[in-house]
Amino acid sequence: MQIADIGDVQLHYRVDGDPNGAPIVFANSLGTDLRLWDAVLPHLPAGLRIIRYDKRGHGLSSEPTAPYSMGALVRDTEALLDHLQVRDCVFVGLSIGGLIAQGLAVKRMDQVRALVLSNTAAKIGTPKIWQDRMAAVRKDGIEALADAAMERWFSRDFRASAEHVAWRNMMVRQPVDGYVGCCAAISGTDFYTPTSGLRLPTMGIAGSEDGSTPPDLVRETIDLIPGARFELMRRAGHLPCVEQPSEYAALLQSFLSDIGHI
Repeated sequence: MQIADIGDVQLHYRVDGDPNGAPIVFANSLGTDLRLWDAVLPHLPAGLRIIRYDKRGHGLSSEPTAPYSMGALVRDTEALLDHLQVRDCVFVGLSIGGLIAQGLAVKRMDQVRALVLSNTAAKIGTPKIWQDRMAAVRKDGIEALADAAMERWFSRDFRASAEHVAWRNMMVRQPVDGYVGCCAAISGTDFYTPTSGLRLPTMGIAGSEDGSTPPDLVRETIDLIPGARFELMRRAGHLPCVEQPSEYAALLQSFLSDIGHI
């Protein structure tokens, strides 16, 4: 286990693959940790330097007092990549990770050469939705939201299997302050204007059964970036990297090949 102490937060991260390879960075969703990408990694091409991390308040990273801002989450990631001396990475962000990706790409063009915006948008939900969710968690814990979250996260077929239980367990075991803090960050974020100014290779990925960021919402954001590519994964929900890891990795490999990153 590796920890980067970047001042007000200590981030747990992991580096796999070729230490001298082309960097690819993965940022996961609300209520999950870096294990979100476990099943994808074996399907990725050799020669990549694969970097994953737990955002503040999640996994094995430290848990500053809520609320958090999106600016703080972007700064955390920026500082981690500086710590690891990462430049010109392909940044893969899912859900809140995709918001972090957009913010980082706007701020640090030297760190990010291409984006994969997975199951995300320039703006996710409304402040009222997030305020209600934060109040529910403060009152009754993350458990109160877990069943509804599983319906948004996974397709019907995947929910019928026992496999989804591990992801439910992961969600409810996240620290309350970390979960609420990141809800606040999402609530306060509207990246439509800055994202529309991005000019870098971008691929969007949506799941046909995603109840959190439906395909039309993902496509709307991808259309803000000239030349961006959009991919729809059928029979997948909000976490297609979990439900269909080999298919997800194939999309990544195709994109990496197209932009000359492998």
